[in-house]
Amino acid sequence: MELKLYDTLTREKRGFTPLDPAGVRMYVCGPTVYDFAHIGNARPVIVFDVLFRLLRHLYGADHVTYVRNITDVDDKINARAAEEYPDRPLNEAIRRVTETTDKQFHEDVAALGCLPPTVEPRATEHIAAMKALIERLVAEGNAYVAEEHVLFRVASMPDYGKLSKRSLDEMIAGARVEVAPYKRDPMDFVLWKPSKPGEPAWPSPCGIATAGRPGWHIECSAMSWEYLGETFDIHGGGIDLVFPHHENEIAQTRCAFHSPLMANFWMHNGFLQVEGRKMAKSEGNFITIRELLADWPGEVLRLNMLRTHYRQPIDWSLKSLEESWRTLDEWYAILSRTKVIIPQRLDPPFLDALCDDLNTPKAITELHQLRNDILNSRGPTALVALADSLTFLGLLTEETIPRWDTSKHSTCGIDASTIETLIDKRNAARKAKKFKEADFIRDELKAKGVELEDHKDGTTTWQVKR
Repeated sequence: MELKLYDTLTREKRGFTPLDPAGVRMYVCGPTVYDFAHIGNARPVIVFDVLFRLLRHLYGADHVTYVRNITDVDDKINARAAEEYPDRPLNEAIRRVTETTDKQFHEDVAALGCLPPTVEPRATEHIAAMKALIERLVAEGNAYVAEEHVLFRVASMPDYGKLSKRSLDEMIAGARVEVAPYKRDPMDFVLWKPSKPGEPAWPSPCGIATAGRPGWHIECSAMSWEYLGETFDIHGGGIDLVFPHHENEIAQTRCAFHSPLMANFWMHNGFLQVEGRKMAKSEGNFITIRELLADWPGEVLRLNMLRTHYRQPIDWSLKSLEESWRTLDEWYAILSRTKVIIPQRLDPPFLDALCDDLNTPKAITELHQLRNDILNSRGPTALVALADSLTFLGLLTEETIPRWDTSKHSTCGIDASTIETLIDKRNAARKAKKFKEADFIRDELKAKGVELEDHKDGTTTWQVKR
C-alpha cells in the first residue's frame, strides 16, 4: 500500500518515500500563543494529526518524529503582557501570558482528539540556534549586517520564489515589503532586529552591540534544524504560510547548509471561511475553538473538519456541524454493541483512501459503507473495522460511547438507525402509493424533531430541528 502526498513545491501528487524509514520526520508550524486559538487554527492541527497517525501506522509509532513549534515572540504577545502585567518585569509578564495561552491551546486541541506532537519547542528557548544560523548565513554571504539589523540577501538565492511561484511584483506585495534605507534590495528580509523599549531582547549575533530579537522566519528554520536535521521528510502548515514564511524558511535553510531541499514534501491545508464569508472580527464571525466546544463535542468539530479534503477551502457552517453530529450519533449508536476500540483491523478501502493524499472525505464514505454493512446484517467484521477506523481517526476513545448521550444530541432520543429504518419504510409506502402510511411516518418523525427532505433523484435526507 503506497502513501501518496501532494507536494506544493512540485505541484504534484507522488509516492512518499522517507529519507530514513526508521526515522520519519515532520515539522508543522504551530500557533502564536497570544490568545484563544480560533477554528481556523484548528485545521492544520487536525489535518497533520491525521497524517501523524497514518505515518505511525505505516512506519511504527517509535519511528516517527513530529515537531510542532510554539511561537512565543510576537508583538501581540508583548502588547498583552504590558496590558495585563504592567508592574512585572517584561520577560516575566510575557512568560505569564504565554503559559496561560499555551495551556488554553493544549486543552482545546486535546478536546479535538489530537495527539501531542513528539516535540513542541518554544521559540524563546532556541535563540542560540537562531543566532548560529544567522552567523552562518552572514559568513556565507547570504546575509549582511546593516544598522544593527541582520538581513537575508534574497539575490543570493537563485531560485527564490519557487515554492509560491510568484512574480517579483507579487512577492513584494505579498510580503508587505518594508521600505528601509538599510536594505540593499526591497525583497531582503529581517533575520534579526534591535529591540525597542518594551520588547524582549537578547544579546545580538554578529558582534552587534545593541540587544535584539529574531525575525519570525528564522525561528522555524532553527527549530526544525535542531530536531530534524538539515533536510527532513515533510513540512506542513496553512496555505497562508506559503509566502513569505515558508519561502523564506527554504531560503535560509538551503543557503545555510548548501542543500538542494529543506523538506522532501511541502503540504498545506486550505483556507477556512464561516457561513460563506472570510472569518474576521470585523465580520462578526470570528469563532474560537473554546467557544465552539461550549456548544459542540470535540468529536463533532473534528469530524466536521475532516469531511472536506485538507487542500480544499472549507466552509464552516451550522448546517455542516449538525450533519456531523448526526453522523456520529449513527455510528455511536451502532458501536454501543461492541467494546473493540483498539486499532487492529483497519478497513482496507478506508486505509487506501487515507493513503491517497489524506482523502478523508473518501475515508468517511467508506465508514458509511461499513455502517450499511452492519445494518444489513453483514456485521461482525464491519463492526470491528468501523470501531477501529473511528479510533484511528481520533473520533473514538474508551470514554466516548459511555459519555455520549444521543438523547441530548441530534437524534432526539431515537437512534439514527431507527430513523433510517422509518425512512426506508416510508419510501416503500410511497412507492406502493400508500400515501397515508407515508404521511403518518413523516408526521411521527416530525413530532420527534426530525425533518425529512425528499429529493428529485428519489433519495430522502433528514435533519434535526435544533
